[in-house]
Amino acid sequence: MLTKIKTHLKTFVKNLGDLRFVGQVVFVIIILLTSWSGIKAIQTNYELQKRIARLQQEVEVQRLENQNLALENQYLETDRFLELAARRQFGKGAPGEKVYIVPSNVALAHTIDATTTVEEDTEQKAEKPAYQQNLEDWVNFFFRKSDNKLLSSS
Repeated sequence: MLTKIKTHLKTFVKNLGDLRFVGQVVFVIIILLTSWSGIKAIQTNYELQKRIARLQQEVEVQRLENQNLALENQYLETDRFLELAARRQFGKGAPGEKVYIVPSNVALAHTIDATTTVEEDTEQKAEKPAYQQNLEDWVNFFFRKSDNKLLSSS
């Protein structure tokens, strides 16, 4: 093994004296350096494109938020909002309407405790296999069975 390495090293040193061999080695080195430089440029360009895309998405999100805030400001300036705010804050009604004030304990007595229904649903889901529960969830979604369940329990 050591003798093979020595033989290859001797032939390499011997070939260094040949101008054609040296020219080929220099040419290969130049090609490798050029390729490396091109690869680095491509990688840098790719990273910059990703950064540009992320920043464009952030700009679009900000633009949409600004648009939503502008629409909200327009809504807050309308008479409809003022009417609803007056109804809610001052207990006022339109002419001909009757306003009923319901005590909070009476109103809360007729509500559903959302935490217990969620816990009951998770207990029921845990008993069934995943594929069966998934199928039932889709059926409930399309036929709105979960809405009927909530309405019938109140």
